[in-house]
Amino acid sequence: MRTYDFAPLYRSTVGFDRLFSMLDQAARVEPSTQWPPYDIEKVADDAYRITMAVAGFSPDEIELTQHDTTLVVTGQKKDREAERAYLHRGIAARAFRQTFNLADHVTVTGASLDHGLLAVDLKREVPEALKPRRIAIGGRQAALGQDNAPAQVEGRAAEDRAKAA
Repeated sequence: MRTYDFAPLYRSTVGFDRLFSMLDQAARVEPSTQWPPYDIEKVADDAYRITMAVAGFSPDEIELTQHDTTLVVTGQKKDREAERAYLHRGIAARAFRQTFNLADHVTVTGASLDHGLLAVDLKREVPEALKPRRIAIGGRQAALGQDNAPAQVEGRAAEDRAKAA
């Protein structure tokens, strides 16, 4: 197995430490995290869907939890072994725990279980305060939103008022 040293990147970047720790974590994937199988698809520009094959699980046996940028999907079968006598058991009904690291501002918008497939819908919604904004040079007033109007310098505004008077 290959290991990568991210130390040179830490020296030349700022704020990417979370990305490097996620790459480290991805390199240490355990084989048990490959069950149940899942797909991750991009549905639209800021919309995603995780589809997991959870045949045999009912909605009350699956739990989804989002904490900050981590989505945890767990499944635990209820004890129904006494009700059935199996001659052959080929459908896996083992408990699982799958963790997904989400990007900033990605939230779960819904989940559905249909024909043994759990679909988790995700959407990225960047708050208005974090979107790019224009910064006025020489002015004291902070620019709000995406203001692309030409900046007016204070000294020049005072001269224009004096001329008008």
